[in-house]
Amino acid sequence: MLSIKIKRIYEPICDKDGYRILVDRLWPRGIKKETANLNAWMKELAPSTSLRRWFNHEPEKWTDFKRAYLKELKQQEETVKELLDIIKKHQTITLLYSAKDEKHNQALVLEKYIQSLLK
Repeated sequence: MLSIKIKRIYEPICDKDGYRILVDRLWPRGIKKETANLNAWMKELAPSTSLRRWFNHEPEKWTDFKRAYLKELKQQEETVKELLDIIKKHQTITLLYSAKDEKHNQALVLEKYIQSLLK
């Protein structure tokens, strides 16, 4: 059974993470590339720089951010297809993000979007 997980990149690596994909446009502060233990960095799936800056992780902008980010994702057909191909090859994938806010981040939106495409 397919499992898509979401996790902050700062959390300890775990055997249950499966295929680890960073979905941030910028490399996370304080994380060395050699020790990040990533299988992929799909920065094209992250929100655009302008959307990320506008949102600024302000919860009151969350609804508008989700709407705008989903619109961007729908324009990233090739990269989304690449992600779906990865998902088909792995039982478990973990979408990694660096934001401090665990309730308002792009990985949550991306995970729901991917789940809707897989149905």
